[in-house]
Amino acid sequence: MPSFLSSRSERVREREQQSANPLGGVRSKYPGPRHEISRDQSLTWWRRVLPVIQSHRVTFVTAIVLSFVSLIFQVLVPNMLSNDIDHTFVRHVASLHGDVVSLVIVGLLAGAAGIISRQFLYNTAYNVEADLRSLIYQHLTWLSFSFYDRVQSGQLISRANSDIRSVQMYSIFAPLIIVQCFIGVVAFGFMLSINWALALISMVVMPILYVVGIKMRRVMFPISWITQARLAEVATIVDENVNGVRVVKSFAQEEAEIDRLADAAEGVAWAYIKDANIRAIWSPWVQNLPQLGLALVLLCGGWMVLHGDLAYPQILAFSLYLLMLQAPFMMLGQLVMMGQRARASAGRIFEILDENPEIVDRPGAYDLLDVRGAIDFNHVNFTYDNGAEILRDFDAHLSPGETVAIVGRTGSGKSTVARLLDRFYDVTDGDITVDGHDLRDVTLTSLRENVGVVLDEPFLFSISIRDNIAYGRPDASLEEIQTAALAANAEEFIVRLPNGYDTVVGERGYTLSGGQRQRIAIARTLLLNPPILILDDATSSIDVHVESGIYEALRGLLTQRTTIVIAHRISTIALASRVLVLDEGHVIASGTHEELLEREPLYSEILAQTTSSEGS
Repeated sequence: MPSFLSSRSERVREREQQSANPLGGVRSKYPGPRHEISRDQSLTWWRRVLPVIQSHRVTFVTAIVLSFVSLIFQVLVPNMLSNDIDHTFVRHVASLHGDVVSLVIVGLLAGAAGIISRQFLYNTAYNVEADLRSLIYQHLTWLSFSFYDRVQSGQLISRANSDIRSVQMYSIFAPLIIVQCFIGVVAFGFMLSINWALALISMVVMPILYVVGIKMRRVMFPISWITQARLAEVATIVDENVNGVRVVKSFAQEEAEIDRLADAAEGVAWAYIKDANIRAIWSPWVQNLPQLGLALVLLCGGWMVLHGDLAYPQILAFSLYLLMLQAPFMMLGQLVMMGQRARASAGRIFEILDENPEIVDRPGAYDLLDVRGAIDFNHVNFTYDNGAEILRDFDAHLSPGETVAIVGRTGSGKSTVARLLDRFYDVTDGDITVDGHDLRDVTLTSLRENVGVVLDEPFLFSISIRDNIAYGRPDASLEEIQTAALAANAEEFIVRLPNGYDTVVGERGYTLSGGQRQRIAIARTLLLNPPILILDDATSSIDVHVESGIYEALRGLLTQRTTIVIAHRISTIALASRVLVLDEGHVIASGTHEELLEREPLYSEILAQTTSSEGS
């Protein structure tokens, strides 16, 4: 027995002794996010994100405190300047040199605190962004296939990038702006100490600012949602065109796709322009209303100075404090706009994170161990979410070590059988058992460790061939990888590549031929040594002569496991000891190849059509 075929049960038992992550797999070397978002959907969006931010509380609180310290030093400057002018130039009781040194020291302390604060703040911001992105990816890996059947990949990419960035920016920088607003309160306290009447006059515009802020918030949210949705639409089109570039070019549809993207980009431009128009209308109110307060202060304060009720140094300090108050007001508009965009983005993110997987481990689910390979489909019915009924009273039984071919017309449900056995979907009615265990009673991880699937369109990652083959067993030795490749008849072309097993394949493996990709996929599955193997038309892209070499190597391996071969070619069917013929979702005949040729017309018709299409 080849070395890569041994110790599967040992690996499964080792997994039991390891700590599992929330998704049911082995704990990764990367610790991942320190905390998840709140699952309480009744909370506001920022309260749901708060646990992630709190997990970085040390750096975040340090940033906020140092920002506060920096602003406190800045608030001291006008009062110090007022006292220095009064003592040095009016009363002549202090030296100018000492006053300058004091201001320089305060300025340096404010600058140092500000620099460190920003370093800690950006550190927190990017860590929070990484955590949110990791949480989305983890959740996506947890979701069932039915979710991906209805959601576009571009939408997911957009929500994992631009939407997360919007939430991160507001979550981190909003507290910083609030700190500056608090410093404005401190500045207002100094203004009250200078002249309480003048301080109250300067606040006349505050009620107007509050009303403007509320109205601005209401009009910004809808356009923020539209903007993020249209950005996702552009991402979807780009993703489809990159992944489907061969189809686009083969049908000479480049111009049509360019027009499609241009229309989507125009929709984004419209949303941005609408957003800009709203900002153009409302931002000047927020930014310039404080100037009205400054004008009132100059008018009333000047009158007080002329009548001796206020000293020149005091009106100078008061004006500087009023200018400090304007900074939070000017940021108020930006805060409102960031908040509405973050709210819209958070809603789009929560649409994913609040999605529950349909295929999960039942309470009390146990690991499937020491599998012999007896498979029973007991009167199975299955309907996809779109209402398409695929399997109807599908009934089949496979003995341990048996190789069974499933043959049928396109759409008869052959691939669906493979998806149900690996529990990508759950049956609508009936049940499927392995060694007498209902698939819904065992853990997903242990089931999929025991059921290996080779699809008709295998996916390869943009990594080396060695890593692609060892994807399910990263700890596999080179010797084991080579043995699996040899069994899949892939060794002969791999060794001819520039870097052999270390050759990096292009995106989705398209630098290799279809047959080469399928052979690597077969090797990847064989390396796992599953006791149950599904070959879903796995050699459809392989030359008949190469296919015969693969099957010659596979013959000995298939005797050691239960195998389902979804087949079209007679050469593939020859691997099986029994053939099931499917029509409209149920088994209409079962027997050997020779028996079915004699008594089942549909079987002969299917084979004749396949042979005709290959010959043409």
